[in-house]
Amino acid sequence: MRAYQIPAGATSVDALQQVELPEPKPGPGQVKLRVRATSLNFRDQAVIRGKYFGGPVEKPQVPLSDGAGEVVAVGPDVTRFKVGDRAAGIFTPAWASGPFPGSYVALGAQGAPGVLAEYLVLSENAFVHIPPSLSFEEAATLPCAGVTAWNALTVGKQVKAGDIVLTLGTGGVSILALQLAQAAGARVVITSSSDEKLARAKALGASIGINYKSTPEWGKAVTEATGGHGADIVVETGGPGTLPQSMAALALNGAISLLGVLTEGTIAPMPLMIKSGTLRGLMVGSRAQFEDLNTAIEANKIKPVIDKVFPFEQALEAYKYQTAGQLFGKLVITV
Repeated sequence: MRAYQIPAGATSVDALQQVELPEPKPGPGQVKLRVRATSLNFRDQAVIRGKYFGGPVEKPQVPLSDGAGEVVAVGPDVTRFKVGDRAAGIFTPAWASGPFPGSYVALGAQGAPGVLAEYLVLSENAFVHIPPSLSFEEAATLPCAGVTAWNALTVGKQVKAGDIVLTLGTGGVSILALQLAQAAGARVVITSSSDEKLARAKALGASIGINYKSTPEWGKAVTEATGGHGADIVVETGGPGTLPQSMAALALNGAISLLGVLTEGTIAPMPLMIKSGTLRGLMVGSRAQFEDLNTAIEANKIKPVIDKVFPFEQALEAYKYQTAGQLFGKLVITV
């Protein structure tokens, strides 16, 4: 089968290689998926650049965690899927439900199968059915970014109608968080360095857009723009470098869901303390959360925003486009 691999020890996107690998066969309890579409996350940049957990990959690694397709074969004892079903793999195969189990092993890294290949074989418990209203390309955007956004808004402090939600930037998690929060009846504030992207976000339903380049004290600006209230929930995709401003933007008794490590900085906890705020780290989510997300997407007819679709042969170009500063929503590679 056609696939891409990251060579052992790779530290650059230019190391990505298209290869031929043996076509996998499902064993007992396993499902074989014909992958039709995959999507990129910034985590995938860390993997290929050797900056993910554990450093550079030690063995050749098929990359990417997010993919969708149709079931073409099932092994003995499979009960959750049949041939012809449309499905997507979950980010962390061992996490079915409940609290985070502490396993950081996820698809596309650390020796776990990746989805940038024609076929994927996993336990039936590592797949979910995809919403009928979504295409393969749209469904492929959800395993990491979609489930992360869902986790950020529904675990701990749960979003409700009338809340103010702040989300940073216009990447996949942020735009999906915008769509989900709006569907819940919340008002959404979004930041970007591009006024054009802020206008696109407002067209999707954002109430307030703040350019963080022209407004460096954007945390204060969020509070002022919301009549002094601030954000009840912050979907924090930046990390230590943006946390001080997120704390400044936070409402009394609000919550920050920390899911990004794209920036560096020093964190002083006092602003969080004086607001009785909560800072919660999260690692994507479980299969049960993915299934709940899919139910919400189908009920609210949410369509994930896809910035650009690349053919399989242009996977390297997709990697490079992701870091070029143009991205709005998700980036998809068809297989």
